[in-house]
Amino acid sequence: MSGIEHRKEAPKRLHVAVLVISDTRAQKMREGQDEDVSGKLIEKKFQAAGYTTTRLIVPDDAKQIRDVVKKFIADPKVDAVIATGGTGITARDVTIETLAPLFEKELQGFGEILRHIGYEKVGGPALLTRATAGLIKRKPVFCLPGAPNAVEVAIGLILPDLGHVVKHARE
Repeated sequence: MSGIEHRKEAPKRLHVAVLVISDTRAQKMREGQDEDVSGKLIEKKFQAAGYTTTRLIVPDDAKQIRDVVKKFIADPKVDAVIATGGTGITARDVTIETLAPLFEKELQGFGEILRHIGYEKVGGPALLTRATAGLIKRKPVFCLPGAPNAVEVAIGLILPDLGHVVKHARE
């Protein structure tokens, strides 16, 4: 079977859970202001592709991040999770430490290619992200930086092949 035929078997309708991890965005939401640019960007792009989405915002808190991702993974309607934020190197950036231990399989190439493309665009600062992806209970989970420009690049990597990734994750 050719790669094109193989991809045709991928699901076309998916539900993507978007988790925004940011102390600032979570505080603004508590104040009634939704200033989340990156999460909205992810939703807009995936909805334009025909997918449905759910978006939640939590602070940079390991327990809250873990609890929400576990809830998303347990939901049979959710096919994939995209987390944005908390992948840097500051003390508050705990997304990777929180989610990577839950991965049954890590998709190392995702973070590698994202950093490579980022380096070509912005140089050295691209090396500060620890973005990665993996499977949790047979569902893909992508951990993206919080910067809208980095999210835009990541969407370009994820969106064209998400159905294909979901198909293989289920096998």
